[in-house]
Amino acid sequence: MAFRIAIIVAEFNYDITYLMLQRAINHAKFLGAEVMYIVKVPGSYEIPLAAKSILERKKEVDGVVALGAVIQGETKHDEVVAHNVGRKLMDLMVEYGKPVSLGVIGPGASRAQALERIDDYARRAVEAVIKMAKRLLTLEQSTYSGETIVID
Repeated sequence: MAFRIAIIVAEFNYDITYLMLQRAINHAKFLGAEVMYIVKVPGSYEIPLAAKSILERKKEVDGVVALGAVIQGETKHDEVVAHNVGRKLMDLMVEYGKPVSLGVIGPGASRAQALERIDDYARRAVEAVIKMAKRLLTLEQSTYSGETIVID
């Protein structure tokens, strides 16, 4: 079964997130997943709202990949943004019962550190959604018969 995903990408720091998006699309194809939607949002802070909209309205989507880069500045703004985005995405995942990955670089990352992490964050975000979608499907289809069921 090909899993169907949506990718939400922040336009803020787009020199970084554009590359993340390209890596995520390529990795999804490599893993046999279909990218149904790509939604661009102004910044990482807006990702949870777009994720909620997808999870509420797009039943054909098996999971959501969130991509962003929150670069450290002179204040703690990056921490506020990254922590809140992470928390809301986790809340949405639990509320809707579908995987939502956190492919958001930061907080505390410099531009150079973010550039180094483009590949890993994009690939891992896609892999996490597909692995969890697969495992949730297997869990739904399984029936306990007295033996321990291991889902991996």
